[in-house]
Amino acid sequence: MTEPARLVHERRAGADLGGVETVGALRSTRLLVGASLVAVLAEAWFAVGLARPTPAMLSWVAMLFAIGLAVTACVQTSRAPGIAPGAGRFWWHVALGMSLIGLGAVSNGVDTWRGIVKPQHIGTLTAGFYIAGLAMLLWAMVRIPGHRRSRGEWLRFGLDSATVVVAVLTFAWHFVLRNWHEWSGGNVTGARALMALGTCGAVCAFAFVKVAFTGTGPLDRRALYLLASAGGAGALGGAMSPLLAGRPWLNGTPIVLPLTCLVLCFAADRQRRAAGVPVPVPARRKRPGCVPYVAVSATCVLLLVDADLSGGDILGVAVGTVVLVLLVAARQATALRDNAELVHSLDGRLREVVEYQETLAWQATHDALTNLPNRRLLTQYTSEALEHGDRVAVALVDIDDFKEINDDLGHGTGDALLTAIAARLGELAGGALVARLGGDEYALVFPAADAPAALRFLGAVAAGLRRPLDAAGHALVVEASVGIAVGEPGLGAAELLRRADVAMYAAKEQGKGRQVAYDPAMDQRGAEQARIAAELRTALDTGQLRVFYQPIVRLGDGGVVGVEALVRWEHPERGMIRPDLFIPAAERTGLIVPLGQWVLATACRQAAQWRRELGPDALAYVSVNVSPRQLRETGFATRVRDELRAAGLAPACLMVEVTETAVFDGGSGLDELHEVKRLGVQVALDDFGTGHSSLGLLRTCPVDVLKVDKSFVDNVTAAGEHSVIADALIGIADGLKLRAVAEGVETEAQAVALRALGYHYAQGYLYGRPAPAAQLTALGRDRERFGAPAR
Repeated sequence: MTEPARLVHERRAGADLGGVETVGALRSTRLLVGASLVAVLAEAWFAVGLARPTPAMLSWVAMLFAIGLAVTACVQTSRAPGIAPGAGRFWWHVALGMSLIGLGAVSNGVDTWRGIVKPQHIGTLTAGFYIAGLAMLLWAMVRIPGHRRSRGEWLRFGLDSATVVVAVLTFAWHFVLRNWHEWSGGNVTGARALMALGTCGAVCAFAFVKVAFTGTGPLDRRALYLLASAGGAGALGGAMSPLLAGRPWLNGTPIVLPLTCLVLCFAADRQRRAAGVPVPVPARRKRPGCVPYVAVSATCVLLLVDADLSGGDILGVAVGTVVLVLLVAARQATALRDNAELVHSLDGRLREVVEYQETLAWQATHDALTNLPNRRLLTQYTSEALEHGDRVAVALVDIDDFKEINDDLGHGTGDALLTAIAARLGELAGGALVARLGGDEYALVFPAADAPAALRFLGAVAAGLRRPLDAAGHALVVEASVGIAVGEPGLGAAELLRRADVAMYAAKEQGKGRQVAYDPAMDQRGAEQARIAAELRTALDTGQLRVFYQPIVRLGDGGVVGVEALVRWEHPERGMIRPDLFIPAAERTGLIVPLGQWVLATACRQAAQWRRELGPDALAYVSVNVSPRQLRETGFATRVRDELRAAGLAPACLMVEVTETAVFDGGSGLDELHEVKRLGVQVALDDFGTGHSSLGLLRTCPVDVLKVDKSFVDNVTAAGEHSVIADALIGIADGLKLRAVAEGVETEAQAVALRALGYHYAQGYLYGRPAPAAQLTALGRDRERFGAPAR
């Protein structure tokens, strides 16, 4: 695995693991010791107060001291080293909330000392401070960073909170009414304020529990549980005052608040100990909240108990009501279970889809044979490196004489060699990104200050490649031509790759096993292409071009049914020039149009001559390649008709081959092809499966023959995607009643495999290399080899 790929893998693995929580052990601090002592003194003073009247102000002083300790703990936690910004903001809000509650306690103590309210009652200002403090705690909870909640989640949270509020109000009202005359003394405002405080405290506790279950963001989960218990203790303090009606000198608030502050100090200490520790990200699971059900169940029990004490018919009504509630709850639980099963099923399907998308994304950016990054990922990686200002070099590595190895030892050995080269490059490249661009061409992207440094690095890589490689049992030694280009400020990835490509071709021109750095003078290669185009124009005028013909045979008996016309250039000085050296120049300069017209005319005349000489034994058709640019020329169909008439050839004896790219986007090219079809000329889609390969194209394009590309034939004898595709293509052809011709058949094993798949026609070196017309004429006189097509 190359270093860039390894870094990506480690980042993904880290994200998947999420981190393991390792929080330091609980330690004794002055804050915790002080809060514990205050809580113990407050509870001891409360126990004394249960036995006999005691001064109230001492408990108020202890409560204020406890609140001060809690605020201090929260402030220290908000500023703790390593704490996340969101967590620090949360604890700062908690400190503000406790400060407001402390102001409420001061107001309550002053009112009690001045005799404005009784010890167990609170005034309006005191209630305002308390409620404001609880509201600040709720606001801190809502502001906890976490996953973005939907409207539905907020609605469910509101309904759950409303359920808790109603339950708390029911219990509070019930217990307040029981001791109303003895406790309230007609102070309706004080009673309502205590009920509001108890309700708010219960909602705070519920909210913290809810958040702890559904997502804590940067907060420690156990710290939130402690905060929830602190909120519950505060709610208990607001609800217990009516229970102390028989002891008017006691107040529940100075008793419960020290306990609440103690728990809050422990929660803050827990958060400080967890600061800087990665927070695990649990999988979000839909689970029903139990708190609303507990609240409803408790209210039902209260209803039954109260109805039993009241007697009469009300007990039957209460029982019926509770049964109905339980039935509805059971019905909802069943629905929730079914929904959970459905969500689990959908979750599994979603994971499958995600895995499939990840597989497709991998296939789109990696080579199927070697698993190396492909050109797309290489370009993306290079672009990012250049944008970041990294000084990188790109090297294109082309394996010398790979075609000869492939032809001599077979494609299986060739593929094994390509895989072995990929592995060797990965070992030699160190931290470089290694990619396969296709065929026998690889690329490396690596840090380099200048061209000499890049050449030194690649010299070592080339030397390592010369060590024998094991390929399907063969020990092979390979050489590589390498072109290098070093990035410059403002240079894009496409230009850097172009320069490396230019340098690589320069290396190949110098011989085998060369490493060449890009030089601006190499761009004169474009001028060379222009020179080739000019010479090609001369070749057209002076008769240097030749048309060779390659047989197309029946797989059943090997009978030749047609030929494909292929152009060759016999240069007076350089000999026979391969088409791949001059066809691109013809395409770029537009010479492909007169060149294609000449091939069409020559092939038509030759086919007519064969029919005159051989009669019924003549070939069924001759196939001519038509370039996209030639097809889009206005009047192409008319020129085809004129050439057929001039040669005296029937339209059915001619087939034109077009690529998918030429007709995929419709337009004038497709219109001309329809006109050609109306003449009675056959139409073949060449190299099918390597272009756009849209099945809709087979409906819009007037196709008679599908020519299956050589790349799918090469590995047809092995189980894998190529044989599957070849099988699928013959199925498509048969279903649409089209003929399918397998191109590039080179071995008898491939022919046997193709016949087994249902192919009837083939073309390739196994049946004959492209040859002059005279050789085909001699072959045509062999009646055992020639014959008309089956359909």
